[in-house]
Amino acid sequence: MCTVRMMWIACLLVMCAAAGAAELAAQAAQEKSQAQLDWEAKLGPSQVGQPGFEFVVEDPSLPRVLLIGDSISIGYTTATRALLQGKANVLRIPANGGPTSRGLEFLGQWLGTGKWDVIHFNWGLHDLKRLKDGKMDIAAQWQVSEEQYAKNLETLVQQLKATGARLIWASTTPVPEGANGRMIGDEVKTNAIAEGIMKKHGIPIDDLYGYVFPVLSQNQRPRDVHFTEEGSAFLAKAVAASITEALEAPVWPPAAPK
Repeated sequence: MCTVRMMWIACLLVMCAAAGAAELAAQAAQEKSQAQLDWEAKLGPSQVGQPGFEFVVEDPSLPRVLLIGDSISIGYTTATRALLQGKANVLRIPANGGPTSRGLEFLGQWLGTGKWDVIHFNWGLHDLKRLKDGKMDIAAQWQVSEEQYAKNLETLVQQLKATGARLIWASTTPVPEGANGRMIGDEVKTNAIAEGIMKKHGIPIDDLYGYVFPVLSQNQRPRDVHFTEEGSAFLAKAVAASITEALEAPVWPPAAPK
């Protein structure tokens, strides 16, 4: 009898705790602004609250900066935001930017209707990813061919230019030996293609490839295109510096040295 009573009391305590947790969750949701709820609605369930996808309360007196890119950019978003605190509202797209084909599909949604002062963007590592039947295969072709990559990137640049924002292209970071589904040197090809397009449109390049390559072993994970936390913070310094230059320059792009 005593045991049954104790079990009944324990069940009541569990139910009360669950009800209390639900009430707290509902209260927390009510305290979120509509802007934050809208932002979180754009994210996947695993992204909410994760580094790089934090909700940003914008300061209306500061310029607006948008970061577009894949998981490499997700890695340096938070550190870039910290470096530019008080100088700019640094936001990012609510997703992994993936290959240029995904950019073509979603860029309009990512840009929204607000005004952007600076857009720092990259596509490349997912275009050169080698897939066969949906699986990584180093013997397969690029997910997006070189020719299609050039066409897609040209279209994306045209769309970005239409925003009136100051644009910065970020070169694709190095592919190390042994990276799954990617071949070392392919990123050099995408960077060469992109460089030609950026020169054509007068878009300055934040050369993250050249910046990190001399110290790659200290900042990149072994046999992986991704970076350590320290490596992402290292990249953020270059990203923040390029954005600061764009924000402060009297004209953009800056005049080429004679």
